[in-house]
Amino acid sequence: MKERVYLFDTTLRDGAQTSGVDFTLDDKIKIARLLDDLGVDYVEGGYPGANPTDTAFFEVKRTKRARFTAFGMTKRAGVSVSNDPGLAAILAADTDADCFVAKSWDYHVHVALGTTLEENLACVRQTVEAAIARGREAMIDCEHFFDGYKANPDYAIEVARAAHDSGARWVVLCDTNGGTLPHEIEAIVGEVSKVVPGSHLGIHAHDDTGQAVANSLAAVRAGVRQVQGTLNGIGERCGNANLVTIIATLGLKPEFSDRYETGVAEAKLVELTHVSRAFDDILNRSPNRHAPYVGQNAFATKAGIHASAIVKDPKTYEHVTPESVGNRRRVLVSDQAGKSNLLAELARFGIEADRADPRLDKLLAEVKEREARGFSYEAADASLELLARRTLGTVPRYFDVQSFRVMVERRFNAIGELITLSEAIVKVKIGDDLLLSVAEGNGPVNALDAALRKDLGPYQSAIEDLELVDFKVRILNGGTGATTRVLIESRDGAKNHWTTIGVSENIIDASFQALMDSVFYKLVKAGVEKAV
Repeated sequence: MKERVYLFDTTLRDGAQTSGVDFTLDDKIKIARLLDDLGVDYVEGGYPGANPTDTAFFEVKRTKRARFTAFGMTKRAGVSVSNDPGLAAILAADTDADCFVAKSWDYHVHVALGTTLEENLACVRQTVEAAIARGREAMIDCEHFFDGYKANPDYAIEVARAAHDSGARWVVLCDTNGGTLPHEIEAIVGEVSKVVPGSHLGIHAHDDTGQAVANSLAAVRAGVRQVQGTLNGIGERCGNANLVTIIATLGLKPEFSDRYETGVAEAKLVELTHVSRAFDDILNRSPNRHAPYVGQNAFATKAGIHASAIVKDPKTYEHVTPESVGNRRRVLVSDQAGKSNLLAELARFGIEADRADPRLDKLLAEVKEREARGFSYEAADASLELLARRTLGTVPRYFDVQSFRVMVERRFNAIGELITLSEAIVKVKIGDDLLLSVAEGNGPVNALDAALRKDLGPYQSAIEDLELVDFKVRILNGGTGATTRVLIESRDGAKNHWTTIGVSENIIDASFQALMDSVFYKLVKAGVEKAV
């Protein structure tokens, strides 16, 4: 029988300490449901009573399967359990489990708490007993445990022992400063497990040395059976252990999958990429393309010789199959690409092509020539697909832009405020009709986008749900007259995302190229026929 490893998510509490992250109540509800559906065992919701959002969150139905967990401090020294308002708020909340943070480094007991070592132990015991008396599953997060162990191993272990002997279901060893290395984690956990059984031990690792996932896995090898982390590794400073990476490794690597099982079933592993990217959507940020397992480039190959090998047998350059985590293989087309790369990408786009077709040689030469000018199709699949379809003659000529003009005016308004306005005029020819659209925007690109999509005649309904969500500019060779690369990320009402590219010495021209590709791509993917 496989041993059970329990997954504890602290995205909504520890992850909320990430700079720039501020969850709304709706965000928290959506994230909790994502985690619950995935199969995570514990979802830590935050501090009951700490702020209006957390208070409201603890009053709604959050999870169906996962044990909903509150977080707070152990009882303060010098007051009774009944007279500690922070503890009272946690015990009064509607939860399945309570997680209390306790000082396990003697230095912090003296400096941060200003109390004695024995009093700190008493606070741990009384807090656990109070939670259990309320019918809760109690756990203690031993803050700064590994630094505390290095400074005073006897006392750090005493804190863990006090929690366990008082009835805590889990004693979680925290690498709060994130500076402990995997071999240290494994050795220290091995010593602690002589006092507290591994079936009651957890690990909470921070990523300050880039080894939070490695430290978490080292702790599992040493005996812990609860692993804490956050979605996509968010958290204060450098973040927490990335629970997405941990779940995939525990489920797919034989060293772990042959010995352990988690609450994430094999059928749910294939949703990991979706969960990771859905979470980033909630945060309104771009996913990390290089994230292990789930990143867009996690299974991307650029070198021609590698691509040729992958086409023959993917195992040559893949440690697991991308499908096992819901990702996909990408063979990049660039100035290093060969025909194998190109054919693989065409197949992914659903474009049938014969290797002997001379148009493929023309397309490959065009890609390499464009990359030499500054284009980069590795991050702009939509523009690459359009280029391929145009070369192969499968993109309708929906419309032609005859001209465009942008004006930027900086002036004082009627109440004396200095303002900047942009106005764009775009002339579009559709069949025999010439359409002229004028629009204003908060900048020249915004005005151009509005004017281009203001009236596309018979195609207007197909682009109504088109939305631009990101705009990136990179200067390629310095100076005010430099070549500029523009990447535009777009999405539609069905949450489809695509990226297009433009390159020019003129930033407005580069932007317009990317805008045009975005609109054409939307029309092609919507299956729109050319208007007669």
